[in-house]
Amino acid sequence: MQMSDTREIKASPSDVWAAILNPEVLKACIPGCTDITGSPEAGFEATVTQKVGPVKATFKGVVTLSDMVVNQGLKISGEGKGGPAGFAKGGAIVGLAAIEGGTRLTYEVDAQVGGKIAQLGSRIIDGFAKKMADEFFNRFQEAVEGPDAEDAAEEAVAETAEGGEGGAKKGWFKRLIGG
Repeated sequence: MQMSDTREIKASPSDVWAAILNPEVLKACIPGCTDITGSPEAGFEATVTQKVGPVKATFKGVVTLSDMVVNQGLKISGEGKGGPAGFAKGGAIVGLAAIEGGTRLTYEVDAQVGGKIAQLGSRIIDGFAKKMADEFFNRFQEAVEGPDAEDAAEEAVAETAEGGEGGAKKGWFKRLIGG
């Protein structure tokens, strides 16, 4: 299965780059991720629990990063085993380009699955994979840039009504790096 997409993130390429290499950001953004350890140089080990159709499994896998060009892009390769449920392996090429007001993130994913999960059929698996990718990048975008302006305005109004400070809310990663 193959898919690709583009996102425009309201943050500098260096902030997006730092976020994509940060295991805490990855753990928060990967749907079902319960644990992630490692480093960008040595690779990451992750545990992810997911339900695909009637099959629920915990996958333990390894992710390696290669072809890294600081603030421009990298290649992600991974493989996970979910016991009797099967396996998943694949990779993504992620590109970053500076644009007015932020960064254009592009990705091309190529993945394969086997075992019980593969028996569900390509229609279910492709839909699930697209949903997972969308959820990951939605979470990633929010972690880097914060909630969209409409959500931030609603939160600011609610916070002001409760006696808080109000104002636009930054993403937690942006606050962490002081952006």
